[in-house]
Amino acid sequence: MRKLPLSGIIVLDLTQIFNGPYATFLLAAAGATVIKIEPPGGEHLRKRTVNKASQLPYAMLNAGKKSLMLDLKTAKGKEILKELAKKADVLVENFAVGVMDKLGLGSNALKEVNPRLIYASSSGYGKTGPYQHYPAMDLTMQAMTGIINATGFQDSEPVKAGPAVSDFLSGIHLYGAITTALLGRERNGQVDEVEVSMMEASYFALSSNLGMVFTGEPNIPARTGNRHGALIVCPYNVYPTNDGYIAIIVNHDEHWKMLCTAMSQLSLIEDSKYKSNSTRILRIQEVDDLVTQWTQTKSRKEIFDQLIDLGVPCAPVRDLKEVMHDPHLIQRGSLEWVEHPQYGLMPLPASPLRFNGEASRPKNPSVELGFDKEEILNQLLNLSVEEIKALEKQGVI
Repeated sequence: MRKLPLSGIIVLDLTQIFNGPYATFLLAAAGATVIKIEPPGGEHLRKRTVNKASQLPYAMLNAGKKSLMLDLKTAKGKEILKELAKKADVLVENFAVGVMDKLGLGSNALKEVNPRLIYASSSGYGKTGPYQHYPAMDLTMQAMTGIINATGFQDSEPVKAGPAVSDFLSGIHLYGAITTALLGRERNGQVDEVEVSMMEASYFALSSNLGMVFTGEPNIPARTGNRHGALIVCPYNVYPTNDGYIAIIVNHDEHWKMLCTAMSQLSLIEDSKYKSNSTRILRIQEVDDLVTQWTQTKSRKEIFDQLIDLGVPCAPVRDLKEVMHDPHLIQRGSLEWVEHPQYGLMPLPASPLRFNGEASRPKNPSVELGFDKEEILNQLLNLSVEEIKALEKQGVI
């Protein structure tokens, strides 16, 4: 049986909510042994699991991980973490800046017990700079980075992006930084400390919007709705159909010819006002009106089938119930409806990272808090059953 790329790597996961747990989920799906270490009562996302709506995120992000409850405010809890760090390759945390140092468990302290340990952290603004101690969550990060200001329509108030984009952008970057550091350690023996700032990870996603502002032109709209963020591609919008909406993007003039063919508007192909993208962007509203006149008479499926046959990028605007039952994702093994031992039947995704064409799916679903304490403490630290029971009685585990 072929091993996954990170088989044999041991990761201590002290992360919470979204960005850190997503990075460690990707590590687990790539074959790493991830030991999720939570405080008494569990991390914040586990505590939110009060109904079906709150159970799914925890189950999605923590599949494939082993669980240990460890009170790091106790001397014994700190001692156990240091002993585990001796056996680990990576430790990941996303506490506020300075929390681990106050506990005596920061990067320097843990590298004393294991010089080969890659210490990885993620925070809102990073460990230096004037913002370093500001509390950060996805909503506040979207506000600080300009994502909220760039989202919505020109004549209405700014709104946050629907998904937790800053959390997951930083989680992806954190995974990339960890795996890069592991490669560096393997190649040249250098052990790097890894840090990812949510603010910095979010910045690149605004590239089109930043480009428009960078021109310095007056009267630039802060928000462009469903149009291109820099208003440099046309048509590029979400258009009404007779049963919903469809997104259409004409990426170059060949796409425009095909769209005109679908609309039975062949005269527009050679019309100097619309022939090239550079002229169409001067008449964005006119072009959108022309496309809307066509789309609103047809269904999403009719338009999609016709434009896909012609090679024009488009997609129906689907609701999340449709996405959760998507036959493409299910056929590829990227999404699977699983009977979770705690939460019942739910759709759980595999890692988006594929190795040898196969979906990387954690072997086990998320588990109850402290579920693996005997296995972890016995196998890694050689603690006896009696010693484990004593630690449990003391509230350390």
